[in-house]
Amino acid sequence: MTVQSNGHGGATDAVTAQAALVRSQQERRPIESFGHLADFDRKDAPVVTMFSGGLDSTYLLLKLQQLGYTNIHAVAVDVGAPVDEEGLTKHAAHFGASFKCLDGRELFVKDGVMPAIRAHATYMRMFPISSSLTRPVIARLITDYANSVNAGLLLHTANLSQNSLPRLNNCIRLYGFSGKFGSPYVHSVTSREKKASELSAAGLTIMAERKLSGDENLWCREFEDGPLGDPEGFNIPEEAYEWTRRSGDYAPEKLTISFENGNLSSINGDELPLIDAIALLNKEVGKFGHGRFVGLEFLSTDDKALEIREAPAAAIIMDALRHLELATLETDTLELKQQLEQKWIREAIAGRWGHRCHTMCDAAIVAALDGVSGSVTYDIDHTRFLPCSIVAKNPRYIRDRDQWEQGQELLWRI
Repeated sequence: MTVQSNGHGGATDAVTAQAALVRSQQERRPIESFGHLADFDRKDAPVVTMFSGGLDSTYLLLKLQQLGYTNIHAVAVDVGAPVDEEGLTKHAAHFGASFKCLDGRELFVKDGVMPAIRAHATYMRMFPISSSLTRPVIARLITDYANSVNAGLLLHTANLSQNSLPRLNNCIRLYGFSGKFGSPYVHSVTSREKKASELSAAGLTIMAERKLSGDENLWCREFEDGPLGDPEGFNIPEEAYEWTRRSGDYAPEKLTISFENGNLSSINGDELPLIDAIALLNKEVGKFGHGRFVGLEFLSTDDKALEIREAPAAAIIMDALRHLELATLETDTLELKQQLEQKWIREAIAGRWGHRCHTMCDAAIVAALDGVSGSVTYDIDHTRFLPCSIVAKNPRYIRDRDQWEQGQELLWRI
């Protein structure tokens, strides 16, 4: 027997399904304002914030306290920049939060810097990418921590003018955070002066004057804003630089960088872990003033913002590897590798680490570098670093043109 429907059941089911869809979309929508934080009803659940001790992340602690959150975890990840754990602990405690610092240096080198070297990861071939490499590491470690404490919220402080916004959100989603996440600064725009004033009223003084903003790790230091806000006229304070600031007149030096299958293996014959090699090259190349970069970086709106970077180790490592690639690889292989590099970089900048396209590019780049081994020796002084020797284990270069031409003539006669 067939049961006849009166038609109302189907309509009711459709409304119910639509309501469920709306609720699901709302649950998946990132936190994007302080209003969203005010509306969150589990204020006794653990809340994890990415915390640097700067104005934005400190102001977020104040707002969480004012909104009635009672279980706040302020978490930093060490990726090679100085971390004042004592000071950050005090700042966090001022707003009832506990502080935790996670060591991400080795993971950053392994999962960020090593693949970036292989991919010659420079933005539009202008400057080394940096925060695109650290954000996945920071997101992974803090997401793991947030899940371990059963956090209901995971918050960061990126805003619409920062490419870290999609990078962090994409990575937190990728690494499987089970609660809600995002940044309240997307739609709650608050001036530096207002943040500093409110923090001062709460007993914590932070200077509100507009200064150089920075982001630092063991691979690259970058700065923006303040005197760098206008690309049509900007001044880079010398004190902003650390690795490349001139501290004396140094005699010219020779420096040899060696690779094995595309991976840096030694400096001047000394085998070093990559993390130590980077620190050494930042010092030895940077003291001559090399490794400074100026460029415009696109925002999510496709507007452009000026950024200044210093990365002496990155500059010379990627230069040396490219020389060995040219010495070793067939031209067609090298051309294809360069195309894959650009796709790898675009995926990394978009925060799509671990996605299929990025993984495919990475695997192909690794395969292309099989057999790219040898060394490049540089003459370095205050004017330039320039190779004076390129020695490949599997060379395609000729060492005696006359002999090569005679050999070609013999082949032609055969």
